Amino acid sequence: MRVKRKGENYKSKNIIIFIMRTNFEELLEAGAHFGHLKRKWNPAMAPYIFMERNGIHIIDLNKTVVKIEEAAEALKNIAKSGRKILFVGTKKQAQEVVAEKSKEVNMPYITERWAGGMLTNFPTIRKAVKKMSSIDKMMNDGTFDNISKREKLQIVRQREKLEKNLGSIADLTRLPSALFVIDVMKEHIAVAEAQRLGIPVFGIVDTNSNPNNIDFVIPANDDATESIAVILNAVVGAIKEGLEERKIEKADEAAAQKQEGEEAPAPKERRQRVRKQAEPKEAEKVAEAAPKAEAEEAAEAE
Repeated sequence: MRVKRKGENYKSKNIIIFIMRTNFEELLEAGAHFGHLKRKWNPAMAPYIFMERNGIHIIDLNKTVVKIEEAAEALKNIAKSGRKILFVGTKKQAQEVVAEKSKEVNMPYITERWAGGMLTNFPTIRKAVKKMSSIDKMMNDGTFDNISKREKLQIVRQREKLEKNLGSIADLTRLPSALFVIDVMKEHIAVAEAQRLGIPVFGIVDTNSNPNNIDFVIPANDDATESIAVILNAVVGAIKEGLEERKIEKADEAAAQKQEGEEAPAPKERRQRVRKQAEPKEAEKVAEAAPKAEAEEAAEAE
């Protein structure tokens, strides 16, 4: 019997079997069901709360699994189209895992302080990134050796600060197509900027947060590293699928174009072929015109 991977489709006799990218047991083991104290809850999260135990709200993980699948499928399509997804997780529990998982799929991420205007004032952020690149150029072309020790120290400190805050988005040349946020309450500025620009927001939403401003809500514990890791494993796995499908499609398109190029003659070859086909016709015209010209010359001589 063939063992299936998570997220793999299998079709046989019109029966489609789909294995979820994550499951109830994984989320339960990671503690994804633990919400906040009942007195700290946001009433808008009521549809996602299963029960209350010892003054703590318990999240319905069956709904969490469904929401993870919805978010993962949407993220897969974004990645497949070649667009970027910006991951945001500045809380201590999320920093390391967000950086690690984002790097796996070559997506930009923010794990330090969210700089206000990072989206709404994107051109200024790009200038700061270019400043970092110009400092690197100075260090490599020898310009750095011709300035004073004090100036060097100031520039190095500036470079370290820029790297810490913006190094992970150095390759982000335009606004991302989506935001994936850990703890939407803590990252409310990022969420507000994305909303203002019409960028869809995917977020892990705990029982103390407002899900109404989030396009793709994933109800789960956003304070436990294990919970964050399980959810990121699922969505990053979906993004990998999208990137792989994009690669395959590009390879197929390139092969098809190459085949068409081989079958269709090049412009130069077509011109030569037309010229060769026209040459016999031109020769026939000359042959037909020759007797007439000779007759006219003879008439003139008489």
